Formats: sequence, C-alpha cells, structure tokens
Amino acid sequence: MLTFQEAEIGAIAQVFQDVIQSQVYTCYACAIMPDHIHILIRKHRDRAEEMIKLLQLPSCEAVRALEIRDRFHPVWGGCGWKVFLDSVEDMTRTIEYVRDNPIKARLPAQSWEFVSPYDNWPCLKRGR
Repeated sequence: MLTFQEAEIGAIAQVFQDVIQSQVYTCYACAIMPDHIHILIRKHRDRAEEMIKLLQLPSCEAVRALEIRDRFHPVWGGCGWKVFLDSVEDMTRTIEYVRDNPIKARLPAQSWEFVSPYDNWPCLKRGR
C-alpha cells in the first residue's frame, strides 16, 4: 500500500473543493489521511455512489499527474464506503469523529475551505 504524500493530499483537497463547489454539495467534515479519507456530505440530488465517483475519478487523475507513484498503482482501494445518517446526534458524532481522526493519528488538525459549519440538518425544517 502506498500512502498519500503531502502533495497528493493537497491535490485531493483541491479536487474535492472543485467538485463540491461545482456540484453545489454541502460538506460538513473531511479528513484526508495518508491511507484513507473520511468525508461527510449532506444528502443531495445525486446518489452517494455518484458523489463518490465524482470525487474519486478526478482526484485519482490529480494524484497520478503528480508522478509520485507508478501510474498503474491504484489510488483508491475500491468504490468507497457509505453510511447514511439521519439525526442531529449522528451527524454531530460523525463530524467530531472525522475532525478528530488526524489528531488521533498524531497528525495536525485539518481545515478545508470546502467544509461548511454544521447547521443541524436534517432537522432544520422541523425546528429542532
């Protein structure tokens, strides 16, 4: 397994920012770790599988363009793993988990421009 180098993490973050902005996704948390990524994106018109594909394909190209790894070596280990959250408690717990992931691995905390503050979705309309 090859881990992401600092330049690759930066390239992935830039692609994520571009995709999130162009697709008008709302991202509440993201941790780009050396060997995996956590990202929490609000429910959207696109299915989770489509969102994963829209993030993986261009970020794979961006990582390969850096020529740090052999161009035939896989960048992603699969088609992603999705979990659906439907309560403020689940969202809050997951945001904290993602935010703390680098710190638990003794890496610096991460802050990305494409991450929005949590607004109590999915309970906004219900007044909770």
